[in-house]
Amino acid sequence: MAFNYRFDIFLTLLFAIVGFSAAALVEEQPLVLKYHNGVLLKGNITVNLIWYGKFTPIQRSVIVDFIRSLNSKDVASSAAVPSVASWWKTTEKYKGGSSTLVVGKQLLLENYPLGKSLKNPHLRALSTKLNGGLRSITVVLTAKDVTVERFCMSRCGTHGSSSSKPRRAANGAAYVWVGNSETLCPGYCAWPFHQPIYGPQTPPLVAPNGDVGVDGMIINLATLLANTVTNPFNNGYYQGPPTAPLEAVSACPGIFGSGSYPGYAGRVLVDKTTGSSYNARGLAGRKYLLPAMWDPQSLTCKTLV
Repeated sequence: MAFNYRFDIFLTLLFAIVGFSAAALVEEQPLVLKYHNGVLLKGNITVNLIWYGKFTPIQRSVIVDFIRSLNSKDVASSAAVPSVASWWKTTEKYKGGSSTLVVGKQLLLENYPLGKSLKNPHLRALSTKLNGGLRSITVVLTAKDVTVERFCMSRCGTHGSSSSKPRRAANGAAYVWVGNSETLCPGYCAWPFHQPIYGPQTPPLVAPNGDVGVDGMIINLATLLANTVTNPFNNGYYQGPPTAPLEAVSACPGIFGSGSYPGYAGRVLVDKTTGSSYNARGLAGRKYLLPAMWDPQSLTCKTLV
């Protein structure tokens, strides 16, 4: 079973068109993600990476540095805050303690062995190539010239289990897929670094690593990693129907800083030299823009700034 991400962004922006002002008249109810008593991914979790298609060494390093930045043990105590690690620490508030992600094996498939148009079974098949085991997440990253089933139409990525049988999902390893939307749909999957396809046409933010596609991938990868450790097999934390769950980060669409509203990412930090927008610092001096995550203690979507 797989759980898609980003269709909620479309609904949020659509809501902005038809009735944002009316929302102020409705008393906001607390957001609650129910725990469904299932297994969560806690403790040391190996993250294996499969690069499908052509990625430059710089693009790969931006993504690998981000994953390594999630591990607070790898971040110096003197590191400036807010940090990627402090964002990830919110996952510790979900039952079971911390989830420490460690980069494991990497596989480069630059010759497109399954072609440039992938279906869902292809993603599951790719996710089994590194055999990470039950305490792992295999991340499949597709290049900007690779189309994937329903990519850009209703999702920018997904997570699920390598098991093809939903009832036995917990017997399989967890996987994540994220696509590079630079040339396919940056206004959908790389917002707010590109003019949105729908909703208010606010000026796009400058990508912190100078790559709209990869910086957009970071947003979607961050979302799906948090969703995976807190709801790996569709019986963890989520709200709504299990076939279309709102999870740890997907329950907080379009929120990156304080004061956000549909179509506006919120107040974030701006690099004085490059003019790029970010809200978290990571290893190697990198900067990233990370989405809000639902906090089980405050029952709110928590932002870093």
